[in-house]
Amino acid sequence: MGTLVGHVARANPHSRFLMDGPLSALVIFTGPDAYITPEWYRTKEETGRAVPTWNYVAVHAYGSLRLNDDPQFLREHLEMLTHRHESGRARPWHVTDAPADYIAQQMKAIVRVELPIDRLEGKWKMSQNRVDADIAGVIRGLGASSSPEDQAVAAIVSERRP
Repeated sequence: MGTLVGHVARANPHSRFLMDGPLSALVIFTGPDAYITPEWYRTKEETGRAVPTWNYVAVHAYGSLRLNDDPQFLREHLEMLTHRHESGRARPWHVTDAPADYIAQQMKAIVRVELPIDRLEGKWKMSQNRVDADIAGVIRGLGASSSPEDQAVAAIVSERRP
């Protein structure tokens, strides 16, 4: 399924927990989300049987989080990360732009963290449990908002409409 890779400061208390070996971990990725008022539901007008809720998208990645203290792997991680964020610049910075001894010193202060993904779980709640008239109200209500997050949720609800 893949491996999530990052780094933390060696002095970070989280890295100390991992020194003894892998720990079971959960990483949560969230997408757009928005508050949904019952005022947007026709059902509220017709029956009063409506309450506020939240629309959201989330993915949970489970695995055993571990440290990788190998300088070669850490260096590869830093070069990949730097390339990703610098490549679009007119004058991209490279790890090799700094003196080698300085980079080596800086690398001693961090450790690579890896989470091989054992299981992924996704949850998608975008008004799919509502009747069509209520869904239309949610799309109108969120669509009228100036919030980019609300606009994104409105687009998803509209695209995923049953």
